[in-house]
Order: sequence, then C-alpha cells, then structure tokens
Amino acid sequence: MTQFIYKDDYDTTVLDGEWIILNTDDYTITKINEVGGHCWSLLKEAQTVETLTESIMDIYQIVDSKEQVKKDIEQFLLNLEECGLIQNVIR
Repeated sequence: MTQFIYKDDYDTTVLDGEWIILNTDDYTITKINEVGGHCWSLLKEAQTVETLTESIMDIYQIVDSKEQVKKDIEQFLLNLEECGLIQNVIR
C-alpha cells in the first residue's frame, strides 16, 4: 500500500485561509487552500489516499461524492509530489 509523507519539516504559515509552504532548500513557495492545509498537516505522518479521503469526508461532513474526493486527493498528492514536497513510502 502506497503511503505519502512530507519530505522535510518545511516552514508553513496560514494567511486568509490559505496555507503557504516555504521550501527554503529549493526557494519555492506553494499555496494551498484550507482543505489542502488539513491534508498537509496530516502528512507529517504517513498517509494513504484512503486515510486522507476519509479525514476530509469526516471533517467537512461530506456524505456522498467519495470517488470525487478521492480523485481530488490523488491530484493534490500528485501536485505536491511534482513540487518535491512529499515522497512515497511503500509499506
């Protein structure tokens, strides 16, 4: 099962509901919304697409659209991976 975790303890801050992740190694700034920020905070420990999906559905009280939430999480993780912020952990 593939799990994801963020690579380093990057500097993060929240401004007006947006999370800003500062990667001081690569001199990049990545902005994510509140939902992404919730996922990011969970990624300090290894997470699967399923665990992130369930957390989002619980926090935001989503009762349907699980497949859409899962697709959105997969895309979010792909974007973070492309930015070099997270890594795969296969267990």
